[in-house]
Parts: sequence; structure tokens; C-alpha cells
Amino acid sequence: MFKTNLGLLRVIGLLEGISYLVLIGIAMPLKYIWDKPEMIYSTGMAHGLLFVLYIFFVLLVGYQYKWSFIKIFWALLASLVPFGTFIADKKLFRTA
Repeated sequence: MFKTNLGLLRVIGLLEGISYLVLIGIAMPLKYIWDKPEMIYSTGMAHGLLFVLYIFFVLLVGYQYKWSFIKIFWALLASLVPFGTFIADKKLFRTA
């Protein structure tokens, strides 16, 4: 799976999606409901790094595979929506 940039994009997308769900589903409620902000820093840092890597690899793979502008647009938009990177993996990346 790591042999190509597309495989690496799929792994980064999976990790980015998981980190996003942990951030909004666990870390933020802990901070704002139970006043325990400890997880926000580490989870937010990990998610931020994975988000930047995801954007970079979408652009890189889009260029390498000569994706259309609209396919790149949907792949980038997927990073902003919860569960979006999982859907992008199934609909966009597996077919490439």
C-alpha cells in the first residue's frame, strides 16, 4: 500500500479522517463540556500535520495521475467534512 504516492495518500487520508473524528468527537467535548483541555493540543497537532500532508498528497497525486480539476476539488473538500476522507478513499482513490 505504501509503494506509490496514491497508496500513501490513502493511508494519510485514513489517519487524517480518524484524527478529525477524535478531535471533534472526543477532545472537543472533553474540553468544552467537562473542562479537560489536555487532549486538544496533541490531537490538534496531529490532525493539523495530517491535514497538511493530505492536502500536499492530493495535489501531488492529482498532478501525477492527471486528475481533472473537479476530482482534485472533491478530494480537497473531503478533508473538511467529517467522514469525508473515508468517502473520498472509496469513491475517488480506489478507482485511480
